[in-house]
Amino acid sequence: MAKITSHTELEVYQKALDAAKRLFRLSKSFPKEETYSLTDQVRRSSRSVCANLAEAWRKRRYEGAFIAKLSDAEGEAAETQVWLEFAVDAGYLHRDEAKPLYLAYDEVIRTLVGMINHADKWVLPGKPTSDAT
Repeated sequence: MAKITSHTELEVYQKALDAAKRLFRLSKSFPKEETYSLTDQVRRSSRSVCANLAEAWRKRRYEGAFIAKLSDAEGEAAETQVWLEFAVDAGYLHRDEAKPLYLAYDEVIRTLVGMINHADKWVLPGKPTSDAT
């Protein structure tokens, strides 16, 4: 297995990014009155999964910070699932459109939980040195 050098190489990041892009395209058909509520919320939370993964990757020198950012990403993925449920219930998305996205976020969440539970495999070795004198 090749060494991962960027968050963009993480399979979980790629899955989350793909799901967020699909969700963005689907949300374009949401009603205008949802622009600043459901549409905005589902877009924000789905994008936030990716952003938090990027931040976690850059913070892997510190296990606590790494886990905190992965936990944030997990929470945003779960929030996205809630907004998907609301979109289906309101009739903005058909269940057959939402289900693959919901399942994609299930997979993202499972992966994030695995990364959190095995953070030692992801955190950079050694303690960082301080620039302070």
